[in-house]
Amino acid sequence: MSFWGQLNLMDAASPLQSEMFLFHDHAMVLLLGIFVFVATLGLKLVMNTLTSRVMLEAQRLETIWTVVPALLLVWLALPSLRLLYLLDEQSNSGIILKATGHQWYWSYEIPFSNSGSFDSYMIPEGDLAEGDYRLLEVDNRAVVPFGMETMVIATSADVLHAWALPAMGVKMDAVPGRLNSMSMFVEKPGVYYGQCSEICGANHSFMPIVVEAVGLEDFCSLEF
Repeated sequence: MSFWGQLNLMDAASPLQSEMFLFHDHAMVLLLGIFVFVATLGLKLVMNTLTSRVMLEAQRLETIWTVVPALLLVWLALPSLRLLYLLDEQSNSGIILKATGHQWYWSYEIPFSNSGSFDSYMIPEGDLAEGDYRLLEVDNRAVVPFGMETMVIATSADVLHAWALPAMGVKMDAVPGRLNSMSMFVEKPGVYYGQCSEICGANHSFMPIVVEAVGLEDFCSLEF
């Protein structure tokens, strides 16, 4: 999760989020290069007092400033398309976690298991224990095993919501009457925080998402 004063991106906890961070660095290299190039040309034009009255055309220069930007766009598009494919890829998942948005809490269910559904409400500020995070802690965490694929299915029982877990690179709309799904692979155990990312009413800011990743043996021994 992000902390106050943090300048860099948060630590990735899934291969998908790691790929997103690599694409961010890839794009930043291109953007910084363009910025330096344009700034250098701008300074030279401002400081240069020379003029040319005989140059009517420059076919080679026009070819360069047409072809080079096209190549740079291709260099940017190829990893972007690969990442877009990875986002939509659905693999054979170990378990399925169904998240249903309500005003203003989440309900979780693991289909095809003996576990029933349970609700996850934000813990009020006055009930927080020492070390808990304000507006992020819940009374019931969603628990998934790490080291294996989890299919997350999101829907809504009332209005539009969005189930988002930044450390996993997962964000999808929860729409009434529709099931949206994404694969999530948790690389390491821990507690991961997110929030509803679609304005859904007065208490939109008070329906956090908390996912705890545990070992497979611990997950199988849980009583939901």
